[in-house]
Amino acid sequence: MEKLISKLAALGVPGLVLLFAVSTSGYVGAAAIVTALSTLGPGGIIGGIATLALIGLIAHGLTEYGVDALSSALVKELLKKGESKQSILEKIEKYPLSKSLKSRLREEVHNYC
Repeated sequence: MEKLISKLAALGVPGLVLLFAVSTSGYVGAAAIVTALSTLGPGGIIGGIATLALIGLIAHGLTEYGVDALSSALVKELLKKGESKQSILEKIEKYPLSKSLKSRLREEVHNYC
């Protein structure tokens, strides 16, 4: 049941983005959809569809694993690729994250062997 809800939520986010883009396009019908898709991403309509797909994948990851798990995995991957602890700590401070998440990520960086 949780996987179904996760997938439905992931589909809802791109749908809301498309709905917002269509409503702000100033057109109605097919012209509104074409205009919205072409403005959403680079490369016209195909880019807009790709952008919506990417938004769906990101939303699915967030609903499936949560922000904490994804951000922790990202920090570990950056450390594995050889990025310095100091540069990762600077990035953590720049990002608009909650204080508790920043604290957990800093701890993750310091505890990495």
